[in-house]
Amino acid sequence: MNEARSHGTGTTGSAPVCALVALLVLLSAWLSAAVPAAAREPELARYLDRVTPDALFAGADRFGPMDGRAPVMPVYRGDTLLGYAFLNSDLVNTTGYSGRPIHIIVGLTPDGVVSGARMVDHHEPIVLIGIPTERITAFIDGYIGRNVLELAAQGTAAPPVDIVSGATVTVMVIGDSIVRSGRRVLQALGTGGAAAAAPPQRRSLNPQADDAAADWETLVGDGSVRRLVLSVGEVDAAFARAGKPDAAARPEGAPDDVFIDLYAGLATIPRIGRSLLGDAEYQTLVRRLKPGQHAIVVAARGHYSFKGSGYVRGGIFDRFELIQEEAGIRFRDRGHKRLGAIAAAGAPDLPEIGVFALPEGTEFNPAEPWHLQLLVQRAVGAMDKAFLTVDLGYQLPDRYVTVETVAPPAPPPAADPAVAAAAAAEEAEEIPLWQRIWQNRVVDIAVVTAAIALLTGIFFFQDQLVRRPRLYDRVRLGFLVFTLVWLGWYASAQLSVVNVLTFAGALRADFQWSYFLMDPLVFILWFSVAASLLFWGRGAFCGWLCPFGALQELANRGARALKVRQFNVPFGLHERLWPIKYILFLVLFGLSLYSLADAERAAEVEPFKTAIILHFIREWWFVAFALALIAAGLFIERFFCRYLCPLGAALAIPGRLRMFDWLKRYRECGNPCRRCANECPVQAIHPDGRINPNECIQCLHCQVLYHHDAKCPVLVQKSLKRKRRDAGHAADGALSPAAAPPRAAVLTTDPASGVLTARPGA
Repeated sequence: MNEARSHGTGTTGSAPVCALVALLVLLSAWLSAAVPAAAREPELARYLDRVTPDALFAGADRFGPMDGRAPVMPVYRGDTLLGYAFLNSDLVNTTGYSGRPIHIIVGLTPDGVVSGARMVDHHEPIVLIGIPTERITAFIDGYIGRNVLELAAQGTAAPPVDIVSGATVTVMVIGDSIVRSGRRVLQALGTGGAAAAAPPQRRSLNPQADDAAADWETLVGDGSVRRLVLSVGEVDAAFARAGKPDAAARPEGAPDDVFIDLYAGLATIPRIGRSLLGDAEYQTLVRRLKPGQHAIVVAARGHYSFKGSGYVRGGIFDRFELIQEEAGIRFRDRGHKRLGAIAAAGAPDLPEIGVFALPEGTEFNPAEPWHLQLLVQRAVGAMDKAFLTVDLGYQLPDRYVTVETVAPPAPPPAADPAVAAAAAAEEAEEIPLWQRIWQNRVVDIAVVTAAIALLTGIFFFQDQLVRRPRLYDRVRLGFLVFTLVWLGWYASAQLSVVNVLTFAGALRADFQWSYFLMDPLVFILWFSVAASLLFWGRGAFCGWLCPFGALQELANRGARALKVRQFNVPFGLHERLWPIKYILFLVLFGLSLYSLADAERAAEVEPFKTAIILHFIREWWFVAFALALIAAGLFIERFFCRYLCPLGAALAIPGRLRMFDWLKRYRECGNPCRRCANECPVQAIHPDGRINPNECIQCLHCQVLYHHDAKCPVLVQKSLKRKRRDAGHAADGALSPAAAPPRAAVLTTDPASGVLTARPGA
């Protein structure tokens, strides 16, 4: 009698164990990062060994001890104080395009002049691939010799040097963080005229303000909507004053033409929002925003677009940002809604109108002044651009705010030193950046957590699912579409071998959880993958949660539907090709031991960034490479996964430690039947019936065949025997030829395909 053999006995305890492991790790990470900031060393201590004192101040020979008033270190030449060294990310938000901080050590004189600056760590993809680091370094050097107080005061001045074309967001974060962190240092130290007295008044929104809609003329007249008008000639002159004659010589029209006529208003003030949006659209906006979240309306006409087209490629509006005090706020496409027209009576025809929601968790006081900083750019060559910035200032009219006089604080009573230290630590505590990011992405976190829970359920109830082939196919197809469209193209949660190399590098250096917590979706995916490796190997990710893998499989499904010929790689050749991905991973890992930056560049052998993160909007050779791999997958299913994916190789190595081999097999699998082996989408089943767990993507197709009583020859034979036995028990005498029981099944193997078939015996 044929008995089933199972590569494992079950997965009943895997789901809660996985959840517990992930929960414990997340909890420990949260608690370790939740230690008060005053109890931890500033980040400056981590990076100070990457610069020398004379790199920040000419002739400097030593750093002094950390200053108690701010996270800065004095820099000396002998006994002479030259200035202070600080890390920009210790003082202001420096999150760049990558979603991770850009760390720069800055040298600042006591009167606010930047004496030196060095970028010590970053993870900006555009700098790792595409923009030479030397160009970013040259941009940073342009701030040397400039006074941060003067730069902050120049609302319409250009940056000290041209912004690097193609890396606008990155360098704007760098420039702004140098200026703002420098100002905060001066304020904390009380030097350079930056330590101004506390304001005697506090402004807040007036809940009793009139909310009746007004016409356009009234809104602009009372300052509810602010306006900035620039002519082409004024922009030409600004570029000329900034020392950029090539840009000044490339006007968009006649000098008197409107370069940009820009308007801005705070849409979450009822009177302003109703006037600009109309009642229905305003109510829709209010329902969409979270409590405490605000939105602005920006509109313009003229030659220059304040939106640009960069947000189409990267999802971020890189031509303008909102600045309040020292904080810069940038807007993403997910918080943007296009409007066709302004609802207020008498409004001009403005071809470019948008409502922009401030990101959740942003520190923003609508009653305090802010300004919209517009980045103006002009091409000065085939690849180069010149930039300058202009500001549109905004402050709510007095009718919308209430002003409260703030009494000066009374001198604190004498207290126990320990109590005073604890109070100071509590006051200095600030929510870590990664926690703020997690709070802002609660919905995305919930969606990806639900998807992982669903996948756990699929594996947990696999027997019930694979017994229903049509349901299984629909579930798998739907999950792959979700993985590609939402997880990949929308959320950009594509894991990469770069993550593995970075993690290994962090273990060798100064490991910190906060770094890896900056991207919550990637963090959750990695810990779900780490847990699943113990139970199912690499297949849970490679077969279900990899966006590029989903893209390959869906493309191959389309090719099969169009009758594209599929090529079966001979197993002997297949065995010699799949080790290539392990070689690639070992090469990348070895290179990362020498230079992580070089390894990240070499990791472009993965097409993930091109096809998933950047949506194929990249240099033609990257796009051609990605398309070539997808095209190969039209003829050989999951070609890249089989032979070239270094991430799959990296996951297969620890995947050998899995606790269960739970895919079920029959003794006849491989001898003589090879149907599962021939239909495996990645040829993970050897001709002798063994499943190679290093290559298996856990698609469960072999389990569908295992339970399919019309496709599995073993089950067909069992069915025929059962019918014959039942018929024999029913017969109680000589049977007529018409009532004869079924004859014994004969198993035969197709020489070409190796598929075992059952037919009635002679």
